[in-house]
Amino acid sequence: MLVTRTAKILQSICEIPAADWNRCANPACVTFDPFVTHEFLSALEESGSATGRTGWQPFHLIVEEDGEQIGVMPMYVKNHSQGEYVFDYSWADAWQRSGQDYYPKLQVSVPFTPATGRRVLVAQPDPETEQTLLGACVQVSEQIDVSSVHMTFMPESQWQAAGKLGFLQRMDQQYHWHNAGYATFDDFLADLSSKKRKNLKRERRDALAHDLEIEWLTGSDITESHWDAFYRFYLDTGARKWGSPYLTREFFSLISERLADHTLLIMCKRSGTYIAGALNFIGGDTLFGRNWGCLEHHPFLHFEICYYQAIDFAIDRGLKKVEAGAQGSHKVARGYLPQATYSAHWISDPGLRRAVDQFLDEERRYVQQDIDYVERNTPFKQSIDLQGIRELSLGEASSQSKSQFKSQSDV
Repeated sequence: MLVTRTAKILQSICEIPAADWNRCANPACVTFDPFVTHEFLSALEESGSATGRTGWQPFHLIVEEDGEQIGVMPMYVKNHSQGEYVFDYSWADAWQRSGQDYYPKLQVSVPFTPATGRRVLVAQPDPETEQTLLGACVQVSEQIDVSSVHMTFMPESQWQAAGKLGFLQRMDQQYHWHNAGYATFDDFLADLSSKKRKNLKRERRDALAHDLEIEWLTGSDITESHWDAFYRFYLDTGARKWGSPYLTREFFSLISERLADHTLLIMCKRSGTYIAGALNFIGGDTLFGRNWGCLEHHPFLHFEICYYQAIDFAIDRGLKKVEAGAQGSHKVARGYLPQATYSAHWISDPGLRRAVDQFLDEERRYVQQDIDYVERNTPFKQSIDLQGIRELSLGEASSQSKSQFKSQSDV
C-alpha cells in the first residue's frame, strides 16, 4: 500500500492540538520530558517569551503520514544566537566578516533551556521515522535559504543519527547528580571522601545559619504571590548576568496553570519574607534545575537551594538524576559528575562547513579530555565505581546493591 508522507510548518504551536503534539513529544514508551510538551512550549509563545519579536519565531516542523502526525520538531527561525547555551558567535562573526549573512538560521531546541531531551519527536520511536524528520528539516532549510540548522541538547542516539545524515557533531559537558539508590542525603554523603563530606556538611550548616527557612512548593501550593517573589529574584539575576530577562512574568503564571504538578519552587524565607528561590521542573526520572535568584547574600545559599535541596528532593521522590543547568565546574565538588552533551549542526556553505568541522573535531577531543580529567578528580571515595553509580541512577543495574560497585582495592 502506498504511504504518503508530507511535511508542513506551523507558525505557532497553537495550530496543532495539544493531544496530537504530546502524542509525539511524550509517547508512553519514553521517559516524560516537561520541556517538549505542548503546555511548556505554548506558554513560551503565549507569554511573549519566544516569539518573532524576541528573535524566536516559531517554525515548528510537522510530518504527517496519510493525514496523521507521526513526528514533530520544536523549531524556530532565529535572527540572533541568544538563549541557546551552545555558542556559535564565532561562526556567525566569521561568516559576517566574509560578507555573508549568518542570520536567519533555524534552531531546533527548547528556548532558554539547556536540558537534554529528544528533539526529533516521533509517536512511535524508530530510526526510519527519525531519519524522515531529520531529512525534512534539511529540505526546509534549503527551501527557505537559511545559513544553517542547529539542533541542541539532544540525546546521543539522535546525535549519531544526525551525524549519519551529514550534520556536524558538537560535544560539550554539564554536571549531573546521580541517585545510586540513596535513601537519605547522608547515604549520598557516605560515598564522598572524608574531607569533601565535611565540606558539604559545613556549607549546608552555614547556608542556613541566619534563621533561614526552606520550602518546597509544587502543584496547587504555588500561588501568584510565590511567582511574584520568584520573578523579583529572576529579574535580579538577569540584570546582573545578561541584562535582559528572557522570560516574562506571564510565563510563570501559565506554567502554574498547565504544568503545576511538574513544577517545583524551592523558596527561602528570612523573618517571614522570601529572599531567594530556585525554579525546577520534574521529569519522569529527572529533576531539572532552571532558574535561581536572591535579594540577600548569604554564604553558600546558592549551593544549598540549587544543589543540595535538589538532591534532597530527588531522593525523597525517588528521581534518578538532577540536572542543575548549564556549565559550572564548581558543581563537581558538590557531588555532580561530568556528562557529555550533544548538538548537531547543518551548514549549507561548503567553505564554512569545512572550517566548522575542523574546529568541532578538535573541540570534541578537548571536551573528552576534560571529562576524563574531572572523572579522576571527583569528591567520591576512590573505592566508588562512578560508572556503577550512573548505571544505578539510570536503572541499568537496579537488581544490584550499591555495595557491589566498589573497586577491587576496597575488597
